Amino acid sequence: MISQEEGWTYSDESMSASYRKALESSITYVAYENGELCGYSRSLDDFGHYVYVCDLLVRPKHRGKGLGRKLMECIHADYPGRTVYVMSDVDGYYTKQGYQRAGSLFEVPDPAADNTI
Repeated sequence: MISQEEGWTYSDESMSASYRKALESSITYVAYENGELCGYSRSLDDFGHYVYVCDLLVRPKHRGKGLGRKLMECIHADYPGRTVYVMSDVDGYYTKQGYQRAGSLFEVPDPAADNTI
């Protein structure tokens, strides 16, 4: 499913093994319809503080049916009282769902990769 989605690098050979390992320790929900995988979400538990949604993907032909929202609702059902944050570059989708922006995300550069020293 991921390999068919543009912009998702997890299916690259170099990433697929580490992504599978990440799935083992993630909160993962899947949506099926008539035996077909339609969508899934992958989240991280911040040890009782927050839940961070890393991935939410619904197959194009199943979009617009509320599956993404239902997958997000599963997190609140299983982790009541927790604040849930989404890490995403698809802001328009989450804005449309009525989710409020709370801060921003910054990438911390690896100082070992800086060749200017």
